[in-house]
Amino acid sequence: LGDGRAISLGEVPGTDGSGGSSRWDVQLKGAGRTPYSRFGDGYAVRRSSVREFLAAEHMHALGVPTSRSLALVFTDRVVLREEAEYGAVVTRLAPSWVRFGSFELPAARRDFALVRSLADYTIRHHYPALEHHSDRYARLLRKVVERTAVTIARWQAVGFCHGVMNTDNMSILGLTIDYGPYAFLDAFDPDFICNHSDPAGRYAFREQPRVALWNLMRLAAPLAAIIDGRDQTSAEGSQAAQTETKPETVEAVTDALNAFGGVFRDEYVRLMRRKFGLLSTAESDDLSAVVQPFLDLLERAKTDYTFAMRSLCDVPLILADDSRLEEHVDSLVSRSLDLSCSPDSEAWKKDMLSYYRNTYHPRLKKEAAHSTTDVAFLEDHSRLMKKENPKYILRNWVAQDIIERVDKVEEDLVDKALELLTTYAFEDVLPDHLKNLEAYAGPVPEW
Repeated sequence: LGDGRAISLGEVPGTDGSGGSSRWDVQLKGAGRTPYSRFGDGYAVRRSSVREFLAAEHMHALGVPTSRSLALVFTDRVVLREEAEYGAVVTRLAPSWVRFGSFELPAARRDFALVRSLADYTIRHHYPALEHHSDRYARLLRKVVERTAVTIARWQAVGFCHGVMNTDNMSILGLTIDYGPYAFLDAFDPDFICNHSDPAGRYAFREQPRVALWNLMRLAAPLAAIIDGRDQTSAEGSQAAQTETKPETVEAVTDALNAFGGVFRDEYVRLMRRKFGLLSTAESDDLSAVVQPFLDLLERAKTDYTFAMRSLCDVPLILADDSRLEEHVDSLVSRSLDLSCSPDSEAWKKDMLSYYRNTYHPRLKKEAAHSTTDVAFLEDHSRLMKKENPKYILRNWVAQDIIERVDKVEEDLVDKALELLTTYAFEDVLPDHLKNLEAYAGPVPEW
């Protein structure tokens, strides 16, 4: 049953690449019953295990804070779900698996002493710079707010939809954890819902920043209690009497939560500027004047988001002589669900051409240290943009194809897919042993 299947083996201390201390909390997921699997058997099937194993490493390669995958082991155990499937066990890692919900549970039981102990543990091992501050719990909240805002901004920039953003799936370190019904965008649709059990769209793609902030507000409640010192009230009567949060605590918590919007926006704008090739200059209206109009056009046509952003890398060179621009726009039409056979395609093409010529090109001229007809400069610019816009993404249909081929005894495909989605996610040219995976950058198959 969900992450009730996870078995923690222990923490492994070590050092990071810069010589500082680090620790990894090692878990097995799908190895059998645990005290928290309730009525479930604790096992995992290959399908979900392959998805989680690949997703975590792929997200790391994309620059998104995430848990990590260490190993994937297939078993011969038959696991009954909607149908009988073979099982698997994922070994996964994170510096900590403490979640927002880890603080909510003891607070709901009014065990604020346990809330404080957990906060002290978190600070001691993961935010040690806060340990000697008298306002360390307010500072802890601020740090979690900032890390969460950065992670969600990176989700939005890469087109990742988590699917189950409850507080038990939110990391106290701002990591992406618990890969369940996640998906990467195919068509750019801000209202995209990847979880079939979320018909109201609570966790829709565009809602993720709002939900993240709501979850942070839930985390703020137990932390506010220990900032207030409710766990240190010895007399039960006086503890029960303290029902209102102190004004200074309200102010500290509000200040921390209010940081979310600015951090999220700054990170999202930074990422999108780089994806659009605005690498050395920044205009205050880049988001509203350059990025959003392009996204609006993609939304209108339901254009493939990853393909459109990767194709954008070629536009600076194309704009140098303009002769291939219409061909480029035609390629976007071919990857647009609402345009391929639509009479509206001509109007959309006209609007996209106008965007490139009248909005994007003038902005690139401000970016360019040389003339935008300097081919050497534009080629280098295109190359740098490709480092920001992946060619290969773990789309749902890609994951499904991998799973089906693995079921047909092509088990080495997992290793190849892992290499593709990490080492070669941003590359145009694949080594010979991965050439047969080039189709994973193509359109959704007509199954």
